[in-house]
Amino acid sequence: MTDMSFSESTEIRNIVVVGGGAGGLELVTKLGRKLGKEGKVSVTLVDRNRIHIWKPLLHEVATGTLDSGTESVVYHAHAARNGYNFELGELIDVNTCENRITLGLIVDANGNQLLSERTIEYDTLVLALGSLSNDFGIKGVKENCYFLDSYQQAERFQNALINKFTGIHQLGAGERLRIAIVGAGATGVELAAELYHVTDLLKSHGMPRMSRDQLEITLIEAGLRVLPALPERISVSVASELEKLGVKIRTSVMVSSATREGLHTNDGELFDADLIVWAAGVKAPDFISGIEGLTTNRSNQIVVEKTLQASGCKNIWVIGDCCSFTQENGKLVPPRAQAAHQMASTVFTNIIRASNGRNLKDYRYKDHGSLVSLSRFSAVGNLMGNLHRNSLFIEGRVARLFYVSLYRMHQFSIHGYLRGVLVVLTDRIAKVVRPKMKLH
Repeated sequence: MTDMSFSESTEIRNIVVVGGGAGGLELVTKLGRKLGKEGKVSVTLVDRNRIHIWKPLLHEVATGTLDSGTESVVYHAHAARNGYNFELGELIDVNTCENRITLGLIVDANGNQLLSERTIEYDTLVLALGSLSNDFGIKGVKENCYFLDSYQQAERFQNALINKFTGIHQLGAGERLRIAIVGAGATGVELAAELYHVTDLLKSHGMPRMSRDQLEITLIEAGLRVLPALPERISVSVASELEKLGVKIRTSVMVSSATREGLHTNDGELFDADLIVWAAGVKAPDFISGIEGLTTNRSNQIVVEKTLQASGCKNIWVIGDCCSFTQENGKLVPPRAQAAHQMASTVFTNIIRASNGRNLKDYRYKDHGSLVSLSRFSAVGNLMGNLHRNSLFIEGRVARLFYVSLYRMHQFSIHGYLRGVLVVLTDRIAKVVRPKMKLH
């Protein structure tokens, strides 16, 4: 334990959490239930979207196998049930001296102003801003590639995908859809497998002439292997499964530019593609590095103390992908959902302790292993990496069960156990009657 900043109780009246991702939503739910419902503390969530989608599922939104309209959490309704307030807006600045954040102008699809630029005061601020895909400044990437950082971007790709499938089906046999995915991390790998699953589903959704033979996926990775951040055994197994599906894997390839024709490499090679998805690397939003009083790293992540307080700003806490936390082994905590969940729990505990004048708790990342879903075909991963010298390698149906359970745990944390069970049961029933994929 450590007491970094509070020797006496700190009066907390206004808690603001910016970012309703996995960690942010779990944290604001706990704070709302514990403090907000009593009416003594104002707890506010700020997010630029009206709904929450668990980010690890965005590749399913992108293929249409998950409908964001049915699997989402509506912030306004969730806030009313759990004792916090919701404010629609996008953070553009933090005044760390005056304890005030600024939210930018919001306009509708036609450019009409919905909300003007405005400020919100806080005495306790939690930044849970998540991350964005890093295009590394490569020419043409922003203009010619699809990203999967939000459900809007995922739905944009899904619309383009369905349009391509429709065109190929109507033109008949011999037509092929070429998709290039840059980045063989979890997002790229899971998207590649999900695309083959979708192609199989099309036969029973009004496109009987479609087959996976008409899908040509190339997975491009700058590193030496797929899933470079995970153990090699997982990488080898996943690569084998993807190649069985038909995915062409190209490693040690550096992309130099993206055009309408495809991807150009440093070696002068051209990967022809009808659709390009960019999933190579992540960074925190760029504006963070310009906030006075915060220390950031090269990926715009905010450097924090052991208690997850921002370095130099004791009333600002940071969780999730925008947090730069250095472990005892010198490595940064990886941007994973399990890290965001653990950080949310630590910050919740520390905010309560700060209000009571108690010593704060140091954050310690516990790696419970990694799981990668290969759609309905399989899953691969390892478990209990922090409990045994040799982690437990799992694959197939068992791994798939554990992968699904991660999402269920997230649902229980934001809905509560009873309501969470009802949500799961409703989802299971709905799958019997609704289409297995979204075609609009």
